Amino acid sequence: MQANLLEISYLIASLSFIIGLKMLSHPDKARKGNILAAGGMLLAILTTLFLYEHEGRAMANHWLIIGGIALGTGIGYWMAIKVKMTAMPQMVSFFNGMGGACAGVIGVVEYSHHHPMEYMTFDGSVFTMLAGLVIGSVSFSGSMIAYGKLEGKIGDKGFSKLTYINILLLVAILGLLIYVLSLPENNSTLMYLLLVLSLVYGISFVLPIGGADMPVVISLLNSFTGVAAAFGGFLYDNQAMLTGGILVGSAGTILTILMCKAMNRSLLNVIIGSFSAGASGSGSGEDGDQVIKEITISDLAVQLKYSSRVRIIPGYGLAVAQAQHLCHELEKLLDAEGIDVKFSIHPVAGRMPGHMNVLLAEADVPYEKLQEMEDANEDMARTDVVLVIGANDVVNPAAKDDPSSPIYGMPILEVESAGTSVILKRSMGVGYAGIQNKLFFSNNNRMLFGDAKDSLQKIIQELKSL
Repeated sequence: MQANLLEISYLIASLSFIIGLKMLSHPDKARKGNILAAGGMLLAILTTLFLYEHEGRAMANHWLIIGGIALGTGIGYWMAIKVKMTAMPQMVSFFNGMGGACAGVIGVVEYSHHHPMEYMTFDGSVFTMLAGLVIGSVSFSGSMIAYGKLEGKIGDKGFSKLTYINILLLVAILGLLIYVLSLPENNSTLMYLLLVLSLVYGISFVLPIGGADMPVVISLLNSFTGVAAAFGGFLYDNQAMLTGGILVGSAGTILTILMCKAMNRSLLNVIIGSFSAGASGSGSGEDGDQVIKEITISDLAVQLKYSSRVRIIPGYGLAVAQAQHLCHELEKLLDAEGIDVKFSIHPVAGRMPGHMNVLLAEADVPYEKLQEMEDANEDMARTDVVLVIGANDVVNPAAKDDPSSPIYGMPILEVESAGTSVILKRSMGVGYAGIQNKLFFSNNNRMLFGDAKDSLQKIIQELKSL
């Protein structure tokens, strides 16, 4: 009876994951979907704790397990409450790394206690343990490096030979994995060697990757953790763990492919660590002999007032300035004047996939007001004014016309084709990719220097006075 109830609880938990993930596709339902999926996970944990039996024996050490859950819940809740929106990518990387570490620890513990079956040439259980160990370890160490880079504590450390080192590490890991699987008995020394190589590879393939490419890395590492969790589900014959891992792994993989497409990069380059090493090198796009044109608050307000179509392009600087609510206020003000206003979102704007969508949803911007890159580029030539707030690399024309630029070939929001573009920026500093933006010097571009939040407040006040 207990076994049947346990299986039913896993089925309910799996359904909650699937339905919750579906609800996450729309901001209006995302919060409820997140709660539903979390409730399913809580159900799976509680039923496992009190209903699981192995060979007629119930699970022991209940209070130790409950204590660990309580401690982890407290730490997670405290971090989630304290985190700023600008630091959300770092928290995602950190939590993802913890999931990878968990999968790696499961592999180590289970392999250490596993007794191979006699006369068996291939042990599927050992493969599941070691695969989870390798993938989870790569996800853990890679996520910790990603966290350090996003936090500004670790810089880009790439060098020309690192690509070949990464390839050698991959070959060594795969070769050692196959060899360990062929052994008639467990070898803890080789297992720990596999663990170390996997941790080193996780570090080496993330270390040289530039900040502008970090959304792809976060998505890829997230898929790694999901796959590692799925292996754990196979190992324990746990349907809830299996379903959750498959959903995270497949969703992360699809998102990674979409991110690569948005950056015009190959997934192979991400894996071997040559994704954007040296991004701040050549192709900096220096335009020392060109001049920029500034615009005043009053002139911009008048231009917005008499426009028919306005597009707002948000970037990481918007999150830093905490100006998303003012953006929404500006959008509502212009919308009341009959002006067509939308937010044009680049797939890799910000520091993680969907960063700008989450930021604008926090300010209650209607989902219908968000515009994907392809749709935005189609009507950019018919747009009167484009406000670029905190975005830099995703609107840089160098991606289209400068073969020496490290972002050359990356699809961008084609702001230069609009009637007028206005960039709200503190200074002429470079973006996350470390290169100058040629849009600054475009004939139809204007610069509005200052804190984005302060500038938006002044624009709103000026519009109200017109």
